[in-house]
Amino acid sequence: MTALAPTLQAYFTTRLVSELGVSVHTLAAYRDTWRLLLRFIAATRRTSPQDLDLADLGADVINGFLTYLETDRHNVVTTRNARLAAIHSFYAFAAYAHPEHGATISQILAIPAKRHPRTDVTYLTTTQVSALLGAPDRTTRAGRRDHALIQLAVTAGLRVSELTALRTSDIHLGAGPHVACQGKGRKKRITPLGRQTVAVLREFAATIPAGGFLFPTRTGTQMSTDAVAARLALHAQRAATHCPSISASAITPHVLRHTAAMRLLTAGIDTTVIALWLGHESVETTQIYLHADITTKEKALARTTPTGTRPGRYTITDDTLLAFLDSL
Repeated sequence: MTALAPTLQAYFTTRLVSELGVSVHTLAAYRDTWRLLLRFIAATRRTSPQDLDLADLGADVINGFLTYLETDRHNVVTTRNARLAAIHSFYAFAAYAHPEHGATISQILAIPAKRHPRTDVTYLTTTQVSALLGAPDRTTRAGRRDHALIQLAVTAGLRVSELTALRTSDIHLGAGPHVACQGKGRKKRITPLGRQTVAVLREFAATIPAGGFLFPTRTGTQMSTDAVAARLALHAQRAATHCPSISASAITPHVLRHTAAMRLLTAGIDTTVIALWLGHESVETTQIYLHADITTKEKALARTTPTGTRPGRYTITDDTLLAFLDSL
């Protein structure tokens, strides 16, 4: 047996699960990275993954895989960098288990993440939110579910994984209404709910069995993130007939999270509170919304002191040499 297979198995079972205790989302992301990598090598080198050794996965192979992600799979740079981070994590573990492959491992660990321009935050305006909320057909069970999900997403700012994992026991609609969820990094947080959101959830949750998923599929199972994205795209297409501006950019579940953040920012809420609301690890992550909000910048400009400079045009003083050239 080669060294790669047992080392990879020990990495996932011992390092990630037993020692680090990573979340199921991190485990799935790292697993998918290695699935893609091993299938890429099997296709390009016609070698079975179980026959590969650590020496077969040199820096040139990893760089070829990263290029494949961008060119063939059309992954964005952030996805490419996330895959590279998963590969780096494994090789940092393998460096201690197999020092004899130190040269190969150090070359792979030296592969840098690719720099990329920061993308603009996409969010919905009040008019667009109203159009999107009005798109689901609330005469159907799926339409009522989607309406409630969108309402909670744009007001509470939950991630799509947090939304799909919610159960009826996670929402509290009595005194001090709130929703409790476990977010990124297994951090638990409680988010308050407004009266309109409470009314929507109370009506919808009454049709869901106690203890079941709050936003279930037709069979009562948990919705996948892809299913939420597909339903949202469908409703965005319908909403565009009444609000054409909503079709200017793709409406994803994360756009709803951005919308919740921008609603808080335009209401004058401090970014530290927004960071707690969204479950951000650092307040610096929340700063992207300040860059996106032109209203905040305009208010800041209005509070500055004018420079006192008078407008005017630059005029050229008389010069004998310039006068000679002009006369030619």
